[in-house]
Amino acid sequence: MERITSMIKVGDTLPDVRLFEFMEDASEGCAVAAPGEFSARERVAGKRVVIFGLPGAFTPTCSARHVPGYVDAAGELSAAGIDEVWCVSVNDAFVMNAWGRDLQTGGKVRMIADGNAEFCQALGLVLDLTGRGMGVRSQRYAMLVDNGMVKSLNVEAPGKFEVSDAQSILALLR
Repeated sequence: MERITSMIKVGDTLPDVRLFEFMEDASEGCAVAAPGEFSARERVAGKRVVIFGLPGAFTPTCSARHVPGYVDAAGELSAAGIDEVWCVSVNDAFVMNAWGRDLQTGGKVRMIADGNAEFCQALGLVLDLTGRGMGVRSQRYAMLVDNGMVKSLNVEAPGKFEVSDAQSILALLR
């Protein structure tokens, strides 16, 4: 795993960490496919991508405000030149897929699993919630990545939701 000893910053290249995404089959019944594994750095090559991280699937602020804000703004983000929007959380790909289905993110926000917290560790954006029974999680943040380079990074203060929302990213793009 690629590690950064300090927090990633504007001008840095996205770390080359493996992430997972479950692409659901349109058929009914139990899914038989395994989650797809990919290189974060390879997936953003040649693209403008908004990546936002949050503490966990099905948690209050994440489910009620963070993800829905990006779903609602997907058209505006695309019109502003964003190729993809990723929601990254320290959950497995099956949980991220179920959460995406619940929030109707299909075609708007890719629900990306960082199950072992390797991506948030490599970014230097770990949130230790072991004292609250939640383990190691990701801090709440949003970044704009252009062809693998971090162009902006908004990291929330603990317990806040003020700078990583879709409207804050849209303001940077205007």
